[in-house]
Amino acid sequence: MQIELPSRFDAIIVGAGPAGSTAAILLARAGWSVALIEKQRFPRRKVCGECIAASNLPLLDALGIGAALRVQAGAELQHVSLLHGDRAVTATLPAAADEAQPWGRALGRESLDLLLLEQARHAGAQVLQPWAGHAIRGAKGIWHCEARAVETAATLRLRSPVLIDAHGSWEELPTDHPRRPVARAGADLFAFKANFTGSPLQPGGISVLALDGAYGGMVLEGSSVLTLACCIRRDRLNSLRGASPGASAGDAVEAWLRRECRGVRRALLGASRVGPWLACGPIDPGIRVSPKDERFRIGNAAGEAHPILGEGISMALQSAALLCTHLIAKLPPNQAPDLAVLGEIQRRYAADWRQQFAPRLRLAAAFAQTAMHPPVSALLMAALRVWPGLLTQGARWGGKVRPSPALARIETPQRAPPAAHDTGSTSPAPWRAT
Repeated sequence: MQIELPSRFDAIIVGAGPAGSTAAILLARAGWSVALIEKQRFPRRKVCGECIAASNLPLLDALGIGAALRVQAGAELQHVSLLHGDRAVTATLPAAADEAQPWGRALGRESLDLLLLEQARHAGAQVLQPWAGHAIRGAKGIWHCEARAVETAATLRLRSPVLIDAHGSWEELPTDHPRRPVARAGADLFAFKANFTGSPLQPGGISVLALDGAYGGMVLEGSSVLTLACCIRRDRLNSLRGASPGASAGDAVEAWLRRECRGVRRALLGASRVGPWLACGPIDPGIRVSPKDERFRIGNAAGEAHPILGEGISMALQSAALLCTHLIAKLPPNQAPDLAVLGEIQRRYAADWRQQFAPRLRLAAAFAQTAMHPPVSALLMAALRVWPGLLTQGARWGGKVRPSPALARIETPQRAPPAAHDTGSTSPAPWRAT
């Protein structure tokens, strides 16, 4: 079965997480015709630390979801604690320059992603959900995408001069250029996350966990729900599962976290887990954006930092805004772009991306390696007990207070955008199946 839909778009975006939906909002507002493809139904839980740094709040206001986020999110995050065994060091988080919103917040991805996706619909993007990019062929200037409905046999054939890869990091796009497979190793990191209600953990802070072969974090997000997340080495995970035959990986990890960290035991005292543990991986930190790319990459598709700094959402939002300012400035909508212009945009975007985000990746990698090695993390804890302000400075270096440089070039529309088309189940499709 095929669906009748205009086949040509100014941009095709694969993935409707924070990066993809942000790009869809900004491009659609600028008059671009946008197809946004997402294979999962929303709302959905996702492995994520769920912290939104204060540096992103002005951008979220510009995107039109700031007010809703403030209603749904947890308390302002004003302090950070590093937990190692039975010890803890706490410091204040640096305040952002925006006096109205100096502190970050935490909100579950099931809520954040839905807010952004609805705003993309409102801006005029064509949302295909739940659909998957089944086959993508071409190069910059001439992309062809066959999209397939996840729950039916419906298919669409789309074409666009611009392809934006925002699908995340767990699988490659179905293009002619698959990612080189990574060999299995004991040092591979797998990410786990669970939510709990009834936690005695006090709101307003972020807890970072330093563990033997793992690192993690805790935060109270909207509705006083505790998010507990960690990244654990493959060899450590295998030993935990071997010591707990019959237990799920998540249950084995939770039991270990309780044993190894007094802060986790206290946070889970009397708490009840909501739903199962989620897991994914192995994670693949590193830079993937390149000036030679044929497609544009944002979010984790462009580069991934160790999650210990909680910068995943920041990098998703800010990389999307950065790319869109380049695209909107150089490419008018509804026109065939010059290949040389596309190439120049790619080069400038890749250079700006590295300047803005590469230092965060290096800092996160250094902190992650420190946290996972007990002798080194013990030395760090000793230093922090004397100079707790190092935690504050580390958060500042990690990008928690600097707004996106692209923010100054983002305009909030003064008029209501056109009604969006959507293939989801919440509204009737304006085209018909044949």
